[in-house]
Amino acid sequence: MDILYLMILCSVSLAAVFLVVFIVYARKGQFEDDESPAVRILFDNEEIKETEDLSSNDSEKKKGDSNKFEEKSE
Repeated sequence: MDILYLMILCSVSLAAVFLVVFIVYARKGQFEDDESPAVRILFDNEEIKETEDLSSNDSEKKKGDSNKFEEKSE
């Protein structure tokens, strides 16, 4: 029966910790923007392509494992 009291105490304290963390992050504005992630997939990738083009013009690409696929596809 003592273990039951211990488990209840642990679960209530864990729930209190999660509640405090939730309140702190809610006040910081973590949960303010809940619409844009849902519609982000509907946008075109033109912005991403433009930033990749700008970064390739600014500096030369290093020859590494991540660029092997790009070399073959071009």
